[in-house]
Amino acid sequence: MTNTVKPYPLQFQPEMKERVWGGRALEQFGLQLPEGSIGEGWMIGDHPNGTTKVKNGELAGLGLDEIREQYGKELFGSKGFSEKNGRFPLLIKLLDCNDDLSIQVHPNDHYEGLPAGELGKTEMWYILDAKPDAKIIYGLKDGVNRESLDQLIQEGRIMEGLQEVPVQAGDAFYIPAGTVHALCAGVVVAEIQQNSDTTYRLYDYNRPGLDGQLRELHVEDSLNVIAYEGAGATRMTTDKLGANEWLQIAESPYFDVTKGNVREPWALRTSEDSFEILVIAEGTGTVSWDGGTLTTKAGECFLLPANLGSYELDGHMTVIRSVLP
Repeated sequence: MTNTVKPYPLQFQPEMKERVWGGRALEQFGLQLPEGSIGEGWMIGDHPNGTTKVKNGELAGLGLDEIREQYGKELFGSKGFSEKNGRFPLLIKLLDCNDDLSIQVHPNDHYEGLPAGELGKTEMWYILDAKPDAKIIYGLKDGVNRESLDQLIQEGRIMEGLQEVPVQAGDAFYIPAGTVHALCAGVVVAEIQQNSDTTYRLYDYNRPGLDGQLRELHVEDSLNVIAYEGAGATRMTTDKLGANEWLQIAESPYFDVTKGNVREPWALRTSEDSFEILVIAEGTGTVSWDGGTLTTKAGECFLLPANLGSYELDGHMTVIRSVLP
């Protein structure tokens, strides 16, 4: 097999994950869900806990890990690998929060408690859908430090130390490692994150998990990794965006995420440094390149190889675009 392939936008078969807080809302995107409470669709993943396989074109049937091994240098770009473990650096998910998620925090790459080969987890959320009065937990209240948080946890009053923020569709949240957070019931979210599956739970409402047992908490690890002075979390509304222009909605050492509203043909180009990931947040349209055209609809995710070069978006759709900085 020659080690070259004509680049084209890759689409993957999602890996669906049952979660105690999940539901059936991802069906609204035309996704096929297995039985049960489906909380996460891993749309583009190269992780031991979820590796997605290509479902279109010449590379169909290959996992993202196999593509990385065979074609990674040409398709992913010069920055397209984690420096720490060599894997694809990002993980792209759609989340259905039918119930509240646990109060949690993620470590950074340097935390000594990380499992071998695992990355830290800095992430961002784009709210695709939110019921009236939906909210999230987003950071600690001013003045909460390790000692006072530990005391609140021991007294069963952790919620008193956390900030609640109302959310609506179109809101964007940047959540660097060390930020205490939780999605709450009634939101559907696109999540762009470091390629990591390490979560430390501070509190889980004393509810049983899928197996009927209480889920494990990680209070000591959590207290160790929380950024009590803040880690640079940012949030914004994005509804003032015009046609065919990009708005930066998250900026981090691991990803740059922009939002665009496609309303007419829009000529774009990949950079040789980095692949691009397009998450179609709403609407329908097309992505065209030298060699073909794909139709697009809300809920679909595309990996555009770094060596794709010129491409064009058209239609009437909102796109969340992620590249490596």
